[in-house]
Amino acid sequence: MILRAVVEVVLVGVLTGLIGVQVVVRRLSFFTMALTHATFPGVVAASIIGVNLLVGGVLTGAVVALGVAALTRRRGQDAAAATGVLVSGGFALGAALVATQSGFSRDLSSFLVGSILTVSRSDLAATVGVLAVVALVLAVCARPLLFAGFDPAGARAAGVRTGGWDVLLLLTIVLVVVTVVPAVGTILALSLIVAPAAAARLWSARLPVMTGLAVLFGVASGLAGLYVSAHWNVAAGASISLAATAVLTVSWTLRRLVRAVPA
Repeated sequence: MILRAVVEVVLVGVLTGLIGVQVVVRRLSFFTMALTHATFPGVVAASIIGVNLLVGGVLTGAVVALGVAALTRRRGQDAAAATGVLVSGGFALGAALVATQSGFSRDLSSFLVGSILTVSRSDLAATVGVLAVVALVLAVCARPLLFAGFDPAGARAAGVRTGGWDVLLLLTIVLVVVTVVPAVGTILALSLIVAPAAAARLWSARLPVMTGLAVLFGVASGLAGLYVSAHWNVAAGASISLAATAVLTVSWTLRRLVRAVPA
């Protein structure tokens, strides 16, 4: 059980580090937060029906991602406001689904904050598969994703279909969010996706270096959180989330101190 948890937390650290850089540099943290809430009803519904969590979470997350992408392309539409509604609406729908099942509420915490100590071999296999897919997408599509993200006007002028690349990235984020649910839950997924990447950005502006540091910080946060959980009987998801937050806080403090030192 502990060995599976360690393997899962390392895989999740790598996975969130890879996608977290894209989330941070393209300022998609708010969308990712909304997505963690919006996928909650899909995850709950999948558990009730008895199918893999990935199925329900990806389906609902894909609907949300496509909706947000469509809104951002329409003038006069406040995509931020629409995305914000998903934060409360998605969570409310998930809670309503839980309430319809007698005796099911005791499992609610595992969806919200994760239960990494109970991950199964199928969870590990799913994480490995998703990690391979995400790494392949980010490697093969690195140039157009970068171009569409940092200079959308120039990309459109060059004939790049920015809308298609934006949808691809949003769907990739959906896949990652749902995959990390067994480890850190829907509520705490945001911290492990954003905090290591944000910390990495403090140390470098180069995408390859930032990605390497984000992966390192993500894995370190997961292992540190798991260690604290095992030795001090703290919820693993919360410990991992707090460790990621601590990495960002320490990085920010050290960077401030380095900049304050006279050259």
